[in-house]
Amino acid sequence: MWNLDTLEAELADTIFAGKLHFARVTGSTNNDAMAAARRGEPHGSVYFADEQTAGRGRGDHKWISAAGEGLYVSVLLRPEIPVARLALLPLAAGLAAAEAILAVAGLAVDLRWPNDLLIGERKAGGILVEAQTKSKGPPHAVVVGIGINVHQRAFPPGLDTPATSLDLEKGRPIARPALLAALLKSLEREALELADPAAAATIPVRVERASSWVRGRNVQVHGPQPCEGITAGLDDRGFLRVNTAGGLVTVQSGGLRAKS
Repeated sequence: MWNLDTLEAELADTIFAGKLHFARVTGSTNNDAMAAARRGEPHGSVYFADEQTAGRGRGDHKWISAAGEGLYVSVLLRPEIPVARLALLPLAAGLAAAEAILAVAGLAVDLRWPNDLLIGERKAGGILVEAQTKSKGPPHAVVVGIGINVHQRAFPPGLDTPATSLDLEKGRPIARPALLAALLKSLEREALELADPAAAATIPVRVERASSWVRGRNVQVHGPQPCEGITAGLDDRGFLRVNTAGGLVTVQSGGLRAKS
């Protein structure tokens, strides 16, 4: 169960203090946060729910969000960063989620570029970043949506990637409030890193250390730049480089699958 008073106390010294918005049921926390951005809600506003009826991932893929089983949260940020640096935000959010899962559940996460949280070969979570940008200057608003499977014991058949949950991997229940508090604290640290040009430059390097996918992996890339080949690391913008039969390709967006 969610105790908002306890969460508020835990987050008293963060940018999220006094900005928690909880719904027992909502369509999509990302939609809630995007609507809040349009209303002018402040940096650090957090929207989370016990259940989503229209949860979604990248590419409008459906995200199963049953009541009481997962962590479904979206954070509204108004970062003072160049638009070009925005591509690093999903990677920074992945690092934050991995840090929180390790701290609370003791489980190591493998980051599959650009936005999947894997434990072993099974998907335990994902990230969806959406932005409202100005024609000039920094982004007007960015929403970082994070979904993590926590208590799930079963999953629908036919998923592109087999799924798992923190409870299944750890063999005991993981407390969602503790995970949310840890996640928000990690995300605040990563947002501060992103605002510092020198610190932001280390994000691709840190992701490479936390991922078995971005270097030396035989993959198929799905999306607007379909290709296949061996991953060759990230460039300084956080884009994936792939050595293909036709040469080196820099992939700006898409999804990865292992090529057998």
